[in-house]
Amino acid sequence: MDAKARNCLLQHKEALERDIKTSYIMDHMISDGVLTISEEEKVKIEPTQQQRAAMLIKMILKKDNYSYISFYNALLHEGYRDLAALLHGGVPVLSSSNGKDSVGGITSYVRTVLCEGGVPQRPVVFVTRKKLVNAIQQKLSLLNGEPGWVTVYGMAGCGKSVLAAEAVRDHFLLEGCFPGGVHWVSVGKQDKSGLLMKLQNLCTRLDQDDSFSQRLPLNIEEAKDRLRILMLRKYPRSLLILDDIWDPWVLKAFDNQCQILLTTRDKSVTDSVMGPKYVVPVESGLGKEKGLEILSLFVNMKKADLPEQAHSIIRECKGSPLVVSLIGALLREFPNRWEYYLRQLQNKQFKRIRKSSSYDYEALDEAMSISVEMLREDMKNYYRDLSILQKDVKVPTKVFCILWDMETEEVEDILQEFVNKSLLFCDRNGKSFCYYLHDLQVDFLTEKYRSQLQDLHKKLITQFQRHHQLHSLSPDQEDCMYWYHFLAHHMACANMHKGMLYLEWINKKNIKNLSRLVVRPHTDAVYHACFSEDGQRIASCGADKTLQVLKAETGEKLLEIKAHEDEVLCCGFSTDDRFIATCSVDKKVKIWNSVTGELVHTYDEHSEQVTCCHFTNNSHHLLLATGSSDYFLKLWDLNQKECRNTLFGHTNSVTHCRFSPDDKLLASCSADGTLKLWDVRSANEKKSINVKLFLLNSEEPQEDVEVIVKCCSWSADGARIMVAAKYKLFLFDIDTNGLLAEIHTGYHSTIQYCDFSSHNQLAVLALSQYCVELWNIDSSLKVADCRGHLSWVHSVMFSPDGSSFLTSSDDQTIRLWETNKVCKNSAVVLKQEVDVVFQESEVMVLAVDNIKRLQLINGKTGQIDYLTEAQVSCCCLSPQLQYIAFGDEDGAVEILELLNGQIFQSKSGHKKAVRHVQFTADGKTLISSSDDSAIQVWNWQSDEHVFLQAHQETVKDFRLLKNSRLLSWSFDGTVKVWNIMTGRIEKDFVCHQDTVLSCDISPDETKFSSTSTDKTAKIWNFEHSFPLHELRGHKGCVRCSVFSADSTLLATGDDNGEIRIWRVSGGELLHLCAPVSVEEGVATHGGWVTDLCFSPDSKMLVSAGGFLKWWNAVTGESSQTFYTNGTNLKKIHVSPDFKTYVTVDNLGILYILQILE
Repeated sequence: MDAKARNCLLQHKEALERDIKTSYIMDHMISDGVLTISEEEKVKIEPTQQQRAAMLIKMILKKDNYSYISFYNALLHEGYRDLAALLHGGVPVLSSSNGKDSVGGITSYVRTVLCEGGVPQRPVVFVTRKKLVNAIQQKLSLLNGEPGWVTVYGMAGCGKSVLAAEAVRDHFLLEGCFPGGVHWVSVGKQDKSGLLMKLQNLCTRLDQDDSFSQRLPLNIEEAKDRLRILMLRKYPRSLLILDDIWDPWVLKAFDNQCQILLTTRDKSVTDSVMGPKYVVPVESGLGKEKGLEILSLFVNMKKADLPEQAHSIIRECKGSPLVVSLIGALLREFPNRWEYYLRQLQNKQFKRIRKSSSYDYEALDEAMSISVEMLREDMKNYYRDLSILQKDVKVPTKVFCILWDMETEEVEDILQEFVNKSLLFCDRNGKSFCYYLHDLQVDFLTEKYRSQLQDLHKKLITQFQRHHQLHSLSPDQEDCMYWYHFLAHHMACANMHKGMLYLEWINKKNIKNLSRLVVRPHTDAVYHACFSEDGQRIASCGADKTLQVLKAETGEKLLEIKAHEDEVLCCGFSTDDRFIATCSVDKKVKIWNSVTGELVHTYDEHSEQVTCCHFTNNSHHLLLATGSSDYFLKLWDLNQKECRNTLFGHTNSVTHCRFSPDDKLLASCSADGTLKLWDVRSANEKKSINVKLFLLNSEEPQEDVEVIVKCCSWSADGARIMVAAKYKLFLFDIDTNGLLAEIHTGYHSTIQYCDFSSHNQLAVLALSQYCVELWNIDSSLKVADCRGHLSWVHSVMFSPDGSSFLTSSDDQTIRLWETNKVCKNSAVVLKQEVDVVFQESEVMVLAVDNIKRLQLINGKTGQIDYLTEAQVSCCCLSPQLQYIAFGDEDGAVEILELLNGQIFQSKSGHKKAVRHVQFTADGKTLISSSDDSAIQVWNWQSDEHVFLQAHQETVKDFRLLKNSRLLSWSFDGTVKVWNIMTGRIEKDFVCHQDTVLSCDISPDETKFSSTSTDKTAKIWNFEHSFPLHELRGHKGCVRCSVFSADSTLLATGDDNGEIRIWRVSGGELLHLCAPVSVEEGVATHGGWVTDLCFSPDSKMLVSAGGFLKWWNAVTGESSQTFYTNGTNLKKIHVSPDFKTYVTVDNLGILYILQILE
């Protein structure tokens, strides 16, 4: 050791012995490799703290300069800054020679640089995470000597600091990229005075010879300027590492043209600074193998030799490196306590997990709650209220507003303080925030406040009831879905659910969500959304007349601009990302600064609405193309105030335009049925393709059919172009105009928009049926369905690298999808025609999916059996679950025996698609109806058939009656009663002039009801040919009807969302359920009422439509609503006890709901 260092240590020996705690200091020195375990034991056996300190200093005096530096850094890291200051003058200057002699793979040059820079050494137990270290090193090398920021972010305890230190423990990185050295600053949560002290200490370290100033900087601005000069003149090309950054404003003090690596829990902290930015996310949980490796190192055993409890401990630690290390340190001291510590983790008995000498806190719960204890008393109470949160559930801000009876801003301030202290986590979704706890935090709070949990849940329910007496719950409120999904849970935990109707979606965990991000930045339909060229931002526009700019990663809003006086139809980034163009129904085109939102240009030369806009792909000569309903395209040079060229040629509205990749051609689509290619330089039409000719078949007269070519998209090489019209997608060769490929998406939907990925052969299509599809252009095969939007999808766009794509919709949302995830996990969605059998406590669902497989689903367990593949159009289960029956699109009817898989097929079958099948009660006979207007009665065991043929049009449906009779109704307006043994008609009722949409039979089988498109419902007696009552008053088609269990009431539902309850005996109206005035907005059911069912006591009624709703049939008032993800529910299957409900929405999502017991 240098004499200067030795003398300094001896001079201050007394002060050091009096104040330091050796156990924490020695941990650092052991990790630095300057102190051995046996030396640590010699220190520990000393009886008093002062004697232990004296023994440690005695050992250091016998060691080298590295030991002095390690001791000095340990004092700094453990908070002994005053003592470290005493030793600062004796810190030896180590040689910076590029010696390649290495210890543990680290050269002496690296050791020197890191010691001088205060970089912490490896922890005592260190597990490599090479992938993450390499990712940090790669980002650091991208700085390439220029100022910039590399952010390592992740949750507390995930190992960010260790990874940052390990990344710079590399000889070639330091020598090649940071020859000026590395300087480590532990920042943490700071106020302005604390930050100033950090800056003063850093300036002192960098200017030890006082060559720049004799005094410390007096304020942050002066310190920032001093740091800039020091880094520029004394330490050029050095790296500044800022560990544990909490606040964006702190970074501004270091924003002085440095190369900076920082660790943080909030990756958005760099939003406040300028320069290139690179991000490395650190996963919050260790993998199982890494966790076991840490434990094995702590207890000095091979992984294979670890006891069985080790695997369970890793699972209970929830992947937290902090908790795994804590348990490992405890097991090193008490190697026989595996079962004990596992039991304490499982039982959440954190207080019994006692400390190791390596850690600061007495027990695990203290380590987790130390931040809580630092809170003010009122904040502790707010944090206690979070005990009612569930694992993996993200809670909207509005829920906390109701709980605490506060304004949104007040609540967000409280929750942000928890987030800043890593006591809570936050997800941003456009304007709104959702909050959640880590699993360990949930466990900790649940255990800590176990005796108060019922009262805390009761507090939430009471606040909810108070709030919603004043405000009705509507689906456009951000907290709506939370209450519908979790109110039942809170009611049960509060023991307040007796006598009240609350529902639990019991199969919710089986539902996959494929969209990575959903944002709702607009207040009306979103017409267009696009990526910036660097893929970091999203621009969107819509019917609310605004332009929005969002972060692509988080959905955080960057800009909101009131862009036009009318709806904004399209927007687009320039290729250099400096500008965004918008075009509108107000006939104007505007150019905006994409960062500041400043208006740069306004062009108003179009005479009709401007439908599309697109920038050239080359930034050297930026042009903008626009198309309009005035039939013209225009080219704009941003350096000129007027249009450069007007392109004439289309004979109807221009719908879309796109520059070719080399900018030589401009493609345009039009409602005139053509795709035109224009030479950009001359503005002349180069060629025209009549897409209409390719679309029409020979049977359709050309002049009678309007074909709108909706959009086009170029291949990456510019040799092909993809064009969408009606329900077809065409791929044309640019040179020959030849048709290379044709994709038929189906007659039931039209293509609204398309985009071609430049990185693969995928096309993404927006369809009118609320669906988005991915197709492989080479194979002409559909790759994936993306369901999630609740209304028309207007635009789709791939990211520049093709890894993700955007969709925007009438439902006011923008969704971001990951291409690979969607392709691998495209949700298998169900068709809406399902059959359900309720058997004791089981719920069995028979359904057909979108890839034509027949599925048998256990509703309680989620187990799925895939039975067969066919063109299934309808299906049913036998009453005892022995058989299933299904009909197909070609008219065939088949029965499958579930036990052995044997198939029975009807020899006769139908001539057209089968629409309904149903077993008789004994399961021996199968009834089927078809588009061919016939009903088949098939005794499948004897293979005898009886056909019921008399309806003039398609049979809408049928119901079985007692005594081998059957009731059927049809589009021909008639209802018929048949004897299924003889095939003869027993009764024939001419019920309505229009289609009979539904019938129901009274439980006593003396009456039936009929409803029709003529907006009436009727009640009939089987013995008379005239109706008992004609029920008038509905203003839309009456779609469904149902009798109460006691046959005294009839409920009817129509296409305007109205439900009416009538007295059967007199035909008078008793209740009009929840009529909605025009002023209040949407219809009661958000569309048609499609199905109804009374409870066994006739006091409750459930209805299906845009959502599910429960009614008090005695008062006509609403009791409960359940909003599904999709809409247009066709049917509700109800268990006999009225406690379980099954339906499928238009997105193909299955809902099994249960009333909370």
